[in-house]
Amino acid sequence: MSDAYPDHWEADVVLADGGTAHIRPIRGSDADLLRAFYARLSPESIYYRFFSPRPRLSDREVEHFTNVDHDDRVALIVTIGDAMVAVVRYDKIADEPGTAEVAFLVEDAHQGRGLGSVLLEHVAAAARERKVRRFVAHVLPDNRRMTKVFRDAGYRARQRFEDGIIQLVLDLEPTETSLEVMAAREHRAESRSIQRLLFPRSVAVVGASREAHSVGQTVLRNLLTGDFTGPVYPVHPTANAVAGVRAYTTVLDVPDEVDLAVVAVRAEAVHEVVEQCAGKGVHGLVVVSSGFGETGAEGRARQQELVRLARAHGMRVVGPNCLGIANTDPSVRLNATLAPTMPGRGPLGFFSQSGALGIAILQSAAERGLGLSTFVSAGNRADVSGNDLMQYWEEDPATGGILLYLESIGNPRKFTRLARRICRAKPIVAVKSGRSTQGVPLGHAARALSLPDHAVSALFAQAGVIRVDDLDELFDVAQLLAYQPLPAGDRLAIIDNSDSLGLLAQDAAVALGLAPRDPVDLGPRARAADYEKALSDALADDSVDAVFALFAPPTIGEIDPDVPAVISRLARQSGKPVLATYLGAKGMPTELRVPAPDGMPAAGSVPSYPAPEDAVRALAYVTRYALWRQRPQGRLPEVEGVDRDRARTLVERLLDDAEGPITATADQAADLLACYGITVGGADGRGVATRIVTMEDPSFGAVVSFGLSDVTAALLDDRAYRLAPLTDVEAADLVRAIRTAPLLFGHHGTEPVDVAALEHLLLRVSRLADDLPEVSRLELDHIHADRTGATVGTVSLRLARPVGPRPELGPRRLPTPPTTR
Repeated sequence: MSDAYPDHWEADVVLADGGTAHIRPIRGSDADLLRAFYARLSPESIYYRFFSPRPRLSDREVEHFTNVDHDDRVALIVTIGDAMVAVVRYDKIADEPGTAEVAFLVEDAHQGRGLGSVLLEHVAAAARERKVRRFVAHVLPDNRRMTKVFRDAGYRARQRFEDGIIQLVLDLEPTETSLEVMAAREHRAESRSIQRLLFPRSVAVVGASREAHSVGQTVLRNLLTGDFTGPVYPVHPTANAVAGVRAYTTVLDVPDEVDLAVVAVRAEAVHEVVEQCAGKGVHGLVVVSSGFGETGAEGRARQQELVRLARAHGMRVVGPNCLGIANTDPSVRLNATLAPTMPGRGPLGFFSQSGALGIAILQSAAERGLGLSTFVSAGNRADVSGNDLMQYWEEDPATGGILLYLESIGNPRKFTRLARRICRAKPIVAVKSGRSTQGVPLGHAARALSLPDHAVSALFAQAGVIRVDDLDELFDVAQLLAYQPLPAGDRLAIIDNSDSLGLLAQDAAVALGLAPRDPVDLGPRARAADYEKALSDALADDSVDAVFALFAPPTIGEIDPDVPAVISRLARQSGKPVLATYLGAKGMPTELRVPAPDGMPAAGSVPSYPAPEDAVRALAYVTRYALWRQRPQGRLPEVEGVDRDRARTLVERLLDDAEGPITATADQAADLLACYGITVGGADGRGVATRIVTMEDPSFGAVVSFGLSDVTAALLDDRAYRLAPLTDVEAADLVRAIRTAPLLFGHHGTEPVDVAALEHLLLRVSRLADDLPEVSRLELDHIHADRTGATVGTVSLRLARPVGPRPELGPRRLPTPPTTR
């Protein structure tokens, strides 16, 4: 038994309607909280819980319910603000080891918000930690909501009907279905929480100043000049009006409901403002104020308290120290930012962590004529993150592509999981700064990445993310993805009126892995009719996947004004991507647009690049993404000869006998590998020596790397990385991803090795790494591969207790900002 308070069971969660709440174990001091909660319950809810009328709880019952040992008797409560709104408890059944009876109670006003399902996830995780393997629940037949919570959870369940009561038995071992259900609920909840921020019916600007060019007045004026469709309420402690709009002393004085509050007061005053917003029932906060985590220890503490207080009262937070948020949807027209320029409507969602850089980003997008659906600058990213926005954009019909400027990644494993799914339908283009250091800007609620940058790039590529080097490349790629179809392959036709430009384009295409045909040079006197014939021929050619049209100012004669109309018309009629270098223009020139009703580019508009190399580079990025989408996703094959139960027992025994992390002996490591059908020893030194390493990375989880086992490969750091578990396709890709891979396939007449044996070994090793997070590092070295197979020469194994379950296996929770940096 353990009476110690399990503070790691505490969690902030997002509910089904997008609001937030706090889950924690019950405490002995919660007696008054429990009484107040019980007094708000309807007779029906009480009857469903206790199977009889019970208008009040006795003092003895309150004492019993609030004092638990967090082992045999466990209770978790949900709080919103200062009120308890739900409770779940289990009691172990003495004569049935591994079994506990579970019961839920949710306040009537909060039923239908997903509290039951999220509580079941958390209490099940707590139960598994306490060696409980199954729950028994007794439910009245009329209590359909509770029955649905159990049945929809995805656990293996059995039920029987006896004496007018349904008895449900749930096996708590996570199943594929239960994990899918949990991920789907997380997706819907996080998406809804972002929708509430981006589609407010009303906005209050707290700190709306009468001083020109101040932060508060800038946001207020941008909301007003942007023609926000709802009411805007300036909040100022003394002014009667700001920018010609009636002002209120506090947000509590606003006579109507407030959905979104933009906070632009000094950092020391934010806490009071958040409390007032909580009292007003505000749904979300955009904190543009600085003076938080970016300033040092005191600011970090202030930032943590901001997030804690907001989440406790049901609010998500964008920021602090951010530029703001924008939504170009005509039904809302929200510009709650500090940016003087806002792009028009378009199909791209943009997430930026940098507030200062956000202004330049929006300016660049507008100058290019590139339209955005929504824009969010997260600043210190204390709460709302890129992962949240990705959840929203995945389902948003107005967003066809996602652009990310990332300075840190709060939950990289979740990021890659989401990206892997989203990129099958919508492209994600990302700039990840900090390549040289993998550090995190001061104030960001995230840890630094421990993997080398090229490993991070490999994991992004595995998930389908288009990682570019800088913002110019990001916009170059974005303007092609936004308005042109994806290419079917890498075959490129080049049409020009300058042979020099055509040759530059061809050279760039070859260098970037494309397959260009010889340029079709129309000469400096080329007219619209010449371009029409050449473009029509290229677009009709089945051996062409994309067309690049170059039109430079002619050295002889005048510019034919009909050339861009021809390029635009033929591109619109074709199912192949067309891009251009048109008179050195950058972005979406008016002459090449298919105009939407508001004048912004629509689908079929042709992007232009000032230099051929820029255009070809963008096309190369897009082509690699298109080919990734075409490739089969692969499957997780059944690996024969695996004994997971024995492997788990071995690991538990080794760690139980040690006080901390251990390095296993060669025999112990060989025993564990044998559980996965891997034999160590017997290598005779023939063939090519390779090396496989797995590590339990604190950010990404189980990562597998592959390379040759020699000094040159180590010197060049020629290793390829993938997330575990590997599919059969990913195992094949991993072997071929290293630069020295030709040595495995008979380079310069050498004998090819049994590559299938290496792939099979990778599948087994990756399955081990995925099954056992206690395997902090496993190295298989001198794996000698020849035409007859692959034999493991040496092995080293390090084991350590993981800090909590992997996020995708644990219950849903919002990340907790780190307390130190």
